[in-house]
Amino acid sequence: MSQISTSAVKTSGASRARFHFAMLLPGGFVTFVLILFALALVVFLGFRLNGGNLLGDGYTLGNFATVLSDPLYLTVSLRSILIAGLVTATTVVTAYPVAYYLAFHAGRRRKLILFLVTLPFWTSYLLRVFAWKIVLAYNGVLNSALMATGLIDEPSLAFLNTPAAVVVTLAHAYAPFAILPIYVALETMPKSLTEAAADLGAKPFTTFRKVILPFSMPGVLAGALVVFVPTIGDYVTPALVGGPSSTMVGSLIQAQFGKANDWPFGAALAVSVMLLIAALILTVRSMDKRYGSRT
Repeated sequence: MSQISTSAVKTSGASRARFHFAMLLPGGFVTFVLILFALALVVFLGFRLNGGNLLGDGYTLGNFATVLSDPLYLTVSLRSILIAGLVTATTVVTAYPVAYYLAFHAGRRRKLILFLVTLPFWTSYLLRVFAWKIVLAYNGVLNSALMATGLIDEPSLAFLNTPAAVVVTLAHAYAPFAILPIYVALETMPKSLTEAAADLGAKPFTTFRKVILPFSMPGVLAGALVVFVPTIGDYVTPALVGGPSSTMVGSLIQAQFGKANDWPFGAALAVSVMLLIAALILTVRSMDKRYGSRT
């Protein structure tokens, strides 16, 4: 009997191992083949010379030297960081009150508001960008409304094809990505903390500044990171509503892989952006640990 039970246990363990392997296989394939292999290929291309073929000819550091020395790419990179930073700040500042209301004052309306927050995910990102283009256009909704109220006499060109248009459009598109992490952080905060602050005589603003805001900082940092990472490499929005003065590094990368047919230099640009994002992630992680120690 003992031999039979031992063999049954071994058979069951082997079956369980095969089942776990089968469940992990699709995710492992996507991670190691479609993601890591593609990433390794981009890094490899960044060190190649452009020979007109897919993998380039020979090895060089010139691509990265050009990225670091050419004023054009430095200017566009700094502009991308600035625009992405403004988008992140605008998104977090506007998202925090919504998350705060959801966590503490929404009540029975919480599910409805959460539904409305996630509703933009039901539509295409391009449709949302085109909607803003219609709103900000020369004969668009905003100019028509301002003319109807008598604030302006003729349509203005100051709304579309500007960095401000890019910031507004991206902030609207990525607002849910900031609202949800902040809401989760606030929702998990023990109410006893605010009650203790009130018992000690703290005013509402003092309670918010000394208790609520520090506790929610991990959510704020997570939301900021989730917004900053995709916006710094965005090229669709600047192309549609930004114009030449709002060209970002994503547009340059797309041009190198497209019109210029210089895949090695495009890969070097992409790797440079990834290194910048990696440095940002490390900074945010250190900040998260610092604020986490306070809570």
